[in-house]
Amino acid sequence: MKLLRYGPAGQEQPGMLDAEGKIRSLSGVIADLSPQTLSDEALAKLKALDPASLPLAPADSRLGTPVTGTGKVICVGLNYRDHADETGATYPPEPILFMKATSALQGPDDEVWIPRGSVKTDWEVELAVVIGRAAKYVEVQDALSHVAGYCVMNDLSEREFQIERGGQWDKGKCCDTFGPLGPYLVTRDEVPDPQNLPMWLEVDGHRYQNGNTSNMIFGVAELVSYISGFMTLVPGDVISTGTPAGVGLGQRPPLYLRAGQTVRLGIAGLGEQCQLTVNDPAGATA
Repeated sequence: MKLLRYGPAGQEQPGMLDAEGKIRSLSGVIADLSPQTLSDEALAKLKALDPASLPLAPADSRLGTPVTGTGKVICVGLNYRDHADETGATYPPEPILFMKATSALQGPDDEVWIPRGSVKTDWEVELAVVIGRAAKYVEVQDALSHVAGYCVMNDLSEREFQIERGGQWDKGKCCDTFGPLGPYLVTRDEVPDPQNLPMWLEVDGHRYQNGNTSNMIFGVAELVSYISGFMTLVPGDVISTGTPAGVGLGQRPPLYLRAGQTVRLGIAGLGEQCQLTVNDPAGATA
C-alpha cells in the first residue's frame, strides 16, 4: 500500500492511493496515519479495504508528511561508500548517528526555506524507514519485522552550521523545512529488498545524485538493530539512512542551494518530491 496524508498544513487527512494513482480518503476508517495505525494488524485491516469504495480526495490536494506523531528522527551520517569517498572521509567502523528535530519535517512538495545567513544549504536524497513496532535490542534477522514501511526523505543540511560553527551536526540539520518526507509511506510488503532501490536528485533539471541503496555501508536491518541497542524505537519513529554521492559539498568546487531553485528527488517505487527554495520568510534582518 501507498499511504499518505493530504490537505492544508495542520489539517491533513489520512488517505491511500488506488490502482490508478488517485487519492482515496481514509477519514471514515481511521482518525489519522499515526503511531497507533502502523502495526502489522492495523495495516492489514487497511490493506483489506477496497480503495474504489472510498471517497476520492480533491485531485490537487497538497501532501503532508505521510505519518503524524513522529517522536524522533534518527539520521545516519556517511553511510554510503561513494559519499564517504567524495568527502574524503574514511568508512565509519560503526554507524554515525545524529538527530533531526521533528519540527524540520514537512510535506514532500512544500517550500524549502534557506535559513538566515546561510550560504551552504545542501541537498541529500535518502531512504527513510518508519518504525511500526517497538524495537529494543532486536537482532538483525528480526529487525525488518519492526518496520512499517519506507519513504523518500530530503535530509537538507546547512554545511557551515553543521561543520564550522563549533558544535554537533544538529545545528545544520534541524532548520525549519529541512526534512521533506513522503509523498507516501510504502508498506514493508511492497519493498521486499530495501537494499536494491535506485535513487536520484536533481537541482534545476541537472542530476547530481544517481545512486542505489545497495551502496550503503550499514543496511537497513543492521541500522534498526544497531540503533535499538542505544534507544527504544517506537512506532512513528523515522530513521533516515544516509545519502549517496553527488551532494553539493562534494562538487568541485562545492555548490549550494539559493532561493529560486527547484529540487526534485525520488526513489524507485517510493515516489518523488519537488521543492522550491525560498529565503526563510522569518529570516529577514531588521
